[in-house]
Amino acid sequence: MTVSFVFHIVFACIGMTMPWLMFVAELKWIKTGRKVYQDLSKAWARGVAIFFAVGAVSGTVLSFELGLLWPKFMEHAGAIIGMPFSWEGTAFFLEAIALGIFLYGRNRVSKRIHLISGLVVGIAGVVSGIFVIAANAWMNSPSGFDWVNGQAINIDPVKAMFNKAWFQQALHMTIAAFAATSFAVAGVHAFMALHYKGNEFHRNAIRIALAFGAVAAILQPISGDISAKNVAKLQPTKLAAMESLFKTSKPAALLIGGIPDEEKEEVKYGIHIPYLLGFLAHGDLNAEVEGLDKTDKENWPPVVIVHFAFQTMVFMGMLMMGTSILFLIFKFKLKENLDKRWWLKLLVWLTPVGFIAVEAGWIVTEVGRQPWIIYRIMKTKDAVTPMPGVQYPFYLITLIYLALTFIVILLMRRQILDVHTNSQNFNTHD
Repeated sequence: MTVSFVFHIVFACIGMTMPWLMFVAELKWIKTGRKVYQDLSKAWARGVAIFFAVGAVSGTVLSFELGLLWPKFMEHAGAIIGMPFSWEGTAFFLEAIALGIFLYGRNRVSKRIHLISGLVVGIAGVVSGIFVIAANAWMNSPSGFDWVNGQAINIDPVKAMFNKAWFQQALHMTIAAFAATSFAVAGVHAFMALHYKGNEFHRNAIRIALAFGAVAAILQPISGDISAKNVAKLQPTKLAAMESLFKTSKPAALLIGGIPDEEKEEVKYGIHIPYLLGFLAHGDLNAEVEGLDKTDKENWPPVVIVHFAFQTMVFMGMLMMGTSILFLIFKFKLKENLDKRWWLKLLVWLTPVGFIAVEAGWIVTEVGRQPWIIYRIMKTKDAVTPMPGVQYPFYLITLIYLALTFIVILLMRRQILDVHTNSQNFNTHD
């Protein structure tokens, strides 16, 4: 399941974001009449189609894994969180129909209808992701049922979907998807722009992508603060693991870096900023923050993994935010820097940063909840399949995802080369 998520979350982020880049390029073409924007729209639409198809495959694998690997979980959770999954399927099919119109309806439907179909692809992609996140948020904040004698009764699917964690998780993940994908797209086009200076196609692609990426990266710390306060309230043990806070503290210091030692219950080489954790967790400098000492040690998540994942996510987020501020300064004050080689090289180096942050954030969310699959209701060890020989399907699934990745790289490489060949018609005077 971990291997499947590692791959699928990338495809999902791209599926949520790329349609919006495609839509903006199409809108700019309609408004300006510049063919470079039409070609950008066409190129990005082909990319959307590739990742849509691959995402459908990886999502289907995950659906089967839920039933096959977690029978006890699905026995109880299926009736509770089935609704957001069914709505996700509806959004997915709507997205598929709209994408078909956008891909094959050019010159067959009016420009307005064609543009609207692109907008529907973008909206459906985001909504689809939010429904899945709502189901995951329920695992962190279970609601909409009564747990009596090991059984879920009095089920309310609406209350379960709109649980206390869904909004914060959906907001944080959606913004993360836009930041990660936009920086990756900008990095790919920056790589091409370095080799073909003055190419208007790549220059415009970078600026559209970074416009989305900059807004997302600057908003992300705000959504992160909202999420942290929610975690502090609903899952204090997870927050304690994120911060390696072994002892309940008042006031509580924010930890930067450091190497936690679970045996000695201490952190080495970390930087502690007094009072700040209390403020970030509860909005009060003198607030008490619950530590791991409030939880039985057998119910601790893997502190080292969660802490390092959290630190990685924050560091990568800060990198993107700093670059975004720099981009906005250049865009409005020092435009000549947007074509400098050092700037383009920086964007190339930052290509994977957003997805590293997304993967690290997923580890914080999932591993930080352990040992619970449904927080404080059902443990992961009680939900997993007892089937022997599970390693063989694992090998098969891993091979499938490696094959999918190879196919995606092959298709995207050919796509990028085709785009570059076509983009040679655009120079700085377009």
